[in-house]
Amino acid sequence: MVEEKLKQEIEKWSKKIAEKRRHLQLIDETKKEHLINMDAYIADSKHFEKEGKLIESFEALIWSWSILEIGEKAGWWVNRA
Repeated sequence: MVEEKLKQEIEKWSKKIAEKRRHLQLIDETKKEHLINMDAYIADSKHFEKEGKLIESFEALIWSWSILEIGEKAGWWVNRA
C-alpha cells in the first residue's frame, strides 16, 4: 500500500516538474549551475525509480523542487508557461 502510494506520488510530481522545467527561462546566467543541479536531481530520481529505490527517488524530486522554487523566488529564472 505505501509502496503503491509512493509510486503514484513520484509519477505525479515527476510529471509536474518536467512540465515546469520545459518552460523555465534562465534570467541570471551566473546561477546556471543551480539549474544544472536541478536537472541532475530530476535525472537521479528517474534512475532511482528504475532501480526500485522509491524513497531515494522521491527525495531527489524534493531536492529538485526545492531548487526550482528557490530559483523562482530569487529571480534566477522564470516560468514562461
